[in-house]
Amino acid sequence: MNASSLAQRILRLLQKRPFTQFPIADLALEMGMYERTGKILIKAALDILKSSEKIKEVNPEIFQYKIDEIHTQGLLQLTSSGSGYVVPGGEEEDIFIRENNLGLALGGDQVKVLLHPQKGHRKLEGQIIEIIKRARDKFVGELQVSENHAFLITDKRKIGHDFYIPNNKLNGGKDGQIVVASLLSWDNPEKNPQGKVEQILGNKGDHDTEIHAILNDYSLPYSFEPEVENEANNISLELDPKEISKRRDLRKIKTFTIDPFDAKDFDDALSIQKIDNEFYEIGIHIADVTHYVRPGSKLEEEAQKRATSVYLVDRVVPMLPEILSNKVCSLRPNEDKFTFSALFQINSKGNIRDRWFGRTVIHSNKRFTYEEAEMLIHGEQDDFIGEEIQLMDLMAKNLRKKRMEDGAIAFDRAEVKFRLDSNNEPIGASLKVAKDSNKLIEEFMLLANQHVANIIGREINGKQNLKTMIYRVHDHPDPEKLDSLSQFVRPLGYNLATQGTDAIRKSINSLLQTVKGTPEANMLETLTVRTMAKAIYSTQNIGHYGLAFKDYTHFTSPIRRYPDMMVHRLLQDFLNGQESHNKEEYNILCDYCSNREQNANEAERASIKFMQAKYMDKYLGEEFEGIISGVTDWGVFVEIEKMGCEGLLRLSEFRDDYYILEKEHYRIVGERSRKIYSLGDTIRIFVKAVDLSKKTIDFGFAREKSQGQFLGKFHESKPFEIKTKRENSPLNSVRSTGRITSKFKAKGEKTKKLKKKRR
Repeated sequence: MNASSLAQRILRLLQKRPFTQFPIADLALEMGMYERTGKILIKAALDILKSSEKIKEVNPEIFQYKIDEIHTQGLLQLTSSGSGYVVPGGEEEDIFIRENNLGLALGGDQVKVLLHPQKGHRKLEGQIIEIIKRARDKFVGELQVSENHAFLITDKRKIGHDFYIPNNKLNGGKDGQIVVASLLSWDNPEKNPQGKVEQILGNKGDHDTEIHAILNDYSLPYSFEPEVENEANNISLELDPKEISKRRDLRKIKTFTIDPFDAKDFDDALSIQKIDNEFYEIGIHIADVTHYVRPGSKLEEEAQKRATSVYLVDRVVPMLPEILSNKVCSLRPNEDKFTFSALFQINSKGNIRDRWFGRTVIHSNKRFTYEEAEMLIHGEQDDFIGEEIQLMDLMAKNLRKKRMEDGAIAFDRAEVKFRLDSNNEPIGASLKVAKDSNKLIEEFMLLANQHVANIIGREINGKQNLKTMIYRVHDHPDPEKLDSLSQFVRPLGYNLATQGTDAIRKSINSLLQTVKGTPEANMLETLTVRTMAKAIYSTQNIGHYGLAFKDYTHFTSPIRRYPDMMVHRLLQDFLNGQESHNKEEYNILCDYCSNREQNANEAERASIKFMQAKYMDKYLGEEFEGIISGVTDWGVFVEIEKMGCEGLLRLSEFRDDYYILEKEHYRIVGERSRKIYSLGDTIRIFVKAVDLSKKTIDFGFAREKSQGQFLGKFHESKPFEIKTKRENSPLNSVRSTGRITSKFKAKGEKTKKLKKKRR
């Protein structure tokens, strides 16, 4: 070996471990050379690298990779292929990170990236050179224990690596158990990080074990600290007469709540009273949480830390202790409560003549479930309220009509709803569709949120108001994602505009209206939602694209959202004429709350996937009608109609022909028969396998349960033409690989794994 070739080997080593400082002795060992005999050659190789300024000598005879100053920071998101993307945020482009350039980063970490020179129009690439902040300090997974060592098997898409666990760090953990581990050490990306078992959650597949795994995985607290509970328990349930005298008293006005049948925290109520022959005063009353939760208190500190309540399928992880969320602040029937109200003089057409905001005291006369309110809207008689709720329904429908005319996107996705028994076992699953009673509440909450943002953020008496405010903002769709969606729906017979704000909005609404009631409706709504930007909190008001509002905030749910608490305080300060607050301080809180909200959404989805798998486990071997809801390079996803449970029908299950994946048409096609399976097609399947821990469901063809295994191969398909910015683009149910070549033998076993070209 000469000095030049040795220099290249040393450079590759230092590039893989850019933070590690190597003495010459260690370099000799890494190169498989004895220090004494190899020192001269290694010094010559290092001189070559130093002269080219590719490495630096940090101390005499101690060397490290020289990092270029062209770098950026962001959060690491991993892909199923093992590579990742660093998301800087703002307008900066995401940076692709190859698997061998991930360094010591784990999924979700905030990292520093060395940017590589960009070649032509290829995507921006880089190499992670520093871990700024770990996303988590606890890791959940399944233990695999052998005689001499153990491994923690993690979610590769989320974490990226399994953990090596020495036997003396198992802390009593046994093979197959789900545990929580901490990171002990990791200094070589070519080896597994070393961990230590901190907590044993239980056996794989057990309900409580899997739910607690989700809670740990998303850093959701099980309970409140004693000092927080004590502070909450010391709050009086009685209203202070002095405080009542300071507020507008609305207790004699007809007031009611509409909530789900199993709701315990009622944070909003409505009231109605006639003003004249045309106009009514509609009151939107929100629990006055900030009257009880004061800055500097333990309750305030905890609410800010949690930022949001999290709604798993079988439980709630609340933002506030139960004494507050379910009693003190909850607008329960037949109780006087302190509220923050928005009052509107409005007619049946939805025209607003006047508005008022301020602190109030109310008395909720009655509590309705959505089902009860729905019957009243459609004519059922009630001694307390009848024609008034029908009038409010008409107002809500006219408010909605105006929003749609202004360009609001008419998302109306069905949600999966489970019925649970007393042991939290799923005994039913259905798709929950919003009805008139849901939409009535939604429109009046939107009205309050819009006008609270408007009164603080817009011009007042001809002068621009520069007071700090928190907005709920929703940016325009990303052009790349929109183009991808347009190409996606074209083969299905739909056209989607990609230019012009009004044209895009009308086009999306036309698509959603056209597909309503069709088998592919839920799938296309899901993909359209993924095309949209994420709604976030910000002090910069860029408007809300999806709602077509120039001004929008979150004011109506302070029991479960910390941003609403901040908005209540900012609104009261505005009404009191106080000076504006520090915008930068609120920017930091906005970013934090947006991240916590995303974390909560992911935890909720994980609990739904687990419950879907648990529910379908009862139906192993049974047949169902399903709809193809996604196409991938390893099979098609099928959603069972009216249940919302989705599983995978693997390509190895298609035994009647050799099927070729045509990604550009989002379908698979039989090589001989030319038989086609496309998105939205109805298909009869049976439940073949369920994995509760992985939260996955596998299907088989119902008509082929008794037939032999598939024997064949899949030939190369046409290139995938849609260029996506990231793997988690709106088409994430269709992987963005280039060409697919797979080979299977009897029993669907893969005999050869061929390289896949990735964009």
